[in-house]
Amino acid sequence: MFFPIKDDNPVSSFPFVTIGIILVNGLIFYHQLTLDFTASQRFIFQWGAIPYQITRGEVIQVIPSIPLPLTLFSSMFLHGGFFHLFGNMLYLWIFGNNIEDTLGHFRFLLFYLICGLFAGAAQILSDPTSPVPMIGASGAIGGILGGYLLLFPGARILTLVFIFLFIRLIRIPALVVLGFWFFIQVLSVGRGVISNVAFFAHIGGFLAGLALVKLFQPKPTKRR
Repeated sequence: MFFPIKDDNPVSSFPFVTIGIILVNGLIFYHQLTLDFTASQRFIFQWGAIPYQITRGEVIQVIPSIPLPLTLFSSMFLHGGFFHLFGNMLYLWIFGNNIEDTLGHFRFLLFYLICGLFAGAAQILSDPTSPVPMIGASGAIGGILGGYLLLFPGARILTLVFIFLFIRLIRIPALVVLGFWFFIQVLSVGRGVISNVAFFAHIGGFLAGLALVKLFQPKPTKRR
């Protein structure tokens, strides 16, 4: 198992948007912690993306706070627990700043949201009648990982490696770390793993990042 710690890929600009997304996710999660169980579940059903509701246009439990299609965006900022939040924000911090540096702040934000939209759509297509709310930033972050793999395959990632009793910090190329991450998602889908993890969203977001990152990259300015 690979657990990335940081990359050796410097940036030339301050990652305002990456930090902003992390802060927003943290503040919303803090709000979730202030709610009791019933109110917390209601909050998730109000703002999470429920495939059945989106595909059928019918509300099955709680009336959402925003139009149903927009819950695909709001769901990106909800999390089911501390480790869910921590894992997503760690990956966003490690890999997001370089994508933001390459695309620019506004383009990066659009790229992040659109990858999240494709991720949500992929998960809905896998089970369009599911009544379970989709929450989490992992689909959008999957897009960041796909973009990073395409732009910086040789970047070195300081990674904590677990192989049985072997535990060591090693610098590994991004191609290996992110390729392994994607392989695990595909393997989980192929094996039919029953889980509350949205593997199709991860795959959809990753593929969207691969396909779109070059389109969002600013064209180099010509010198006279």
